[in-house]
Amino acid sequence: MATLSVAAVLAENARRRPAKEALVEGDLRLTFAEVWQRALAQAGALAGLGVRPGDRIALMAPNTADFPQAYYAIAAAGGVVVPVHLLLSQTEVEHVLTDSGATLLLCHPAQAQTGAAAARAAGIRTVLLGEEFGKLAADAEPLPSYVTREADDPAVVFYTSGTTGVPKGAVLSHFNLVMNATVNAFDANDIRPDDIALGALPLFHAFGQTVSMNSTWRAGATLVLLPRFDAARAIELMVKEKVNTFHGVPTMFVALAAAAAGADALPELRVCISGGASLPVAVLERFEAAFGATVYEGYGLSETSPAAAVNQPVFGAKPGTIGHPLWGVDVEIARADAEDRIELLPPGELGEVVVRGHNVFSGYLGRPEATAEALVDGWFRTGDLGTKDDEGFLRIVDRKKDVIIRGGYNVYPREVEEVLMRHPGVAQVAVIGLPDDLHGEEICAVVVPAPDTAPEAAEITEWSREHLGRHKYPRRVEFTDALPLGPSMKVLKRELRVRYAAR
Repeated sequence: MATLSVAAVLAENARRRPAKEALVEGDLRLTFAEVWQRALAQAGALAGLGVRPGDRIALMAPNTADFPQAYYAIAAAGGVVVPVHLLLSQTEVEHVLTDSGATLLLCHPAQAQTGAAAARAAGIRTVLLGEEFGKLAADAEPLPSYVTREADDPAVVFYTSGTTGVPKGAVLSHFNLVMNATVNAFDANDIRPDDIALGALPLFHAFGQTVSMNSTWRAGATLVLLPRFDAARAIELMVKEKVNTFHGVPTMFVALAAAAAGADALPELRVCISGGASLPVAVLERFEAAFGATVYEGYGLSETSPAAAVNQPVFGAKPGTIGHPLWGVDVEIARADAEDRIELLPPGELGEVVVRGHNVFSGYLGRPEATAEALVDGWFRTGDLGTKDDEGFLRIVDRKKDVIIRGGYNVYPREVEEVLMRHPGVAQVAVIGLPDDLHGEEICAVVVPAPDTAPEAAEITEWSREHLGRHKYPRRVEFTDALPLGPSMKVLKRELRVRYAAR
């Protein structure tokens, strides 16, 4: 029996570099020894509340010090963390609590209204982080060390928003998460103990949790938390704290590139990683020009812990791609229409992206049919379409479900978005297919105009007609102040389809 726990990531730092600064949030500064002592005290409090190894504990908190503290406390107590997205409604939170079988909700006071109401409806106890949990921890006997877990035991259950249906719980093991943090820190990137990373991505999401929190600490580096992302504030904080590592989603890179011009000083960034959604090449170029730093774009899903592929210094970075698979992981292109088997395609062919390796999840909690559909012949089917070139660089073309079929031709929204992002009047854009009597689907571009511009729909259509094939350019252009974003900062295209199909 091989034993392993995510809690070891923090425990080992407390042993190897106890006095090293681990966590910074506002005026709060904690060393690895302090964070670990607090986690063991909180784990003792959880044991006192009746938490047993394998129990699922929901955690609902923003990017304050409470999150990593409680996360490692749950792991130390042998529990399974069920992170709750902060943008969910009470009914949606209740679904996560009941579906996961959570026995307790640890909730930040700022989320208490929604969280506590959902917990009452689900019939489970809520403990508020901060004063209430702090008192329980102060009165409890701290655990002497973390509880023994087997490598394949569940560590975290991520609820995936999915593009359809109700959210499903993706079960990730201690082995999945420890390996993903390790290869992210030491193989994909050269993360060093004296690095300082900005934790601006939501920690309740797989990207923020693995890449910002666990990988940073796996390398013994410092995490500086930013509870609410604001580009100007992020630049100020990075300069003040000498941050050299930034992980973000494309919307953050857009905002930072725009805010750089008005900043007094800019941070010296060594490692910049983008994920969560496709980063338009125009945005990557703008950011690199402003900050003088290389952006390494990657790709992953909750079901793959999440990182599966990323541009890596060892292979060189190629803008517009997601680089190469992580160490010990295979990412290939398979025939998209062969549902019951995996048939790998040669380089250059378009197909479904499939993943196998130490990062692939155990399955969907309580959903054997959905698990069997997703895990085929030892590979995880991502539902994304992509290609692999002769040098092994992977490229995501689009979600299988987002492809637009106009007059019998396949149009990939991402390709259209890449082109539109180069228009001077476009700050952000999402391309969707809307029902059309003549062509089956018509192409619609939903545009957030660039500051101080007032582009016209006809002008954008005309411009894109010069830059795109006849079947690809948007016949319809709509303007909006902001695109609807899901909890993981992806644009919710299904919401846009509903909104504009009705018009």
